[in-house]
Amino acid sequence: MSPLLQGLLAWLLALNVVTAVAYAWDKIQARRGNRRIPERTLLLLNLAGGFGGAWLVFFGMRHKTLHRSFWFVQSVATVLWIVAFAVLPIE
Repeated sequence: MSPLLQGLLAWLLALNVVTAVAYAWDKIQARRGNRRIPERTLLLLNLAGGFGGAWLVFFGMRHKTLHRSFWFVQSVATVLWIVAFAVLPIE
C-alpha cells in the first residue's frame, strides 16, 4: 500500500471518529438545550472525510435527519470520497 493511501486512510479514520463525536455531542447538547456545534462545522467535517461517522450518528441517534441540507451534503461527500478512492492508485 502506498504511503499516500496509508496517510489518507489514517486521516479518514481519525476524521470519522471526530465527526461522530461532534454529531453525538451536538445531539446531546440539543436535548439539554445547551450551546450547539454550528451546522457549518458539522457539514465541513462531513466534506473533509467524516462522512462515515456522520452517517453512523445520523441514523444511530436520528440526528439532523429532518434537515435536507445534511442529507444532500452527506450524500455528496460520500460519493466524492468513493470516487476519490476509485481513481487513487492502490500501489
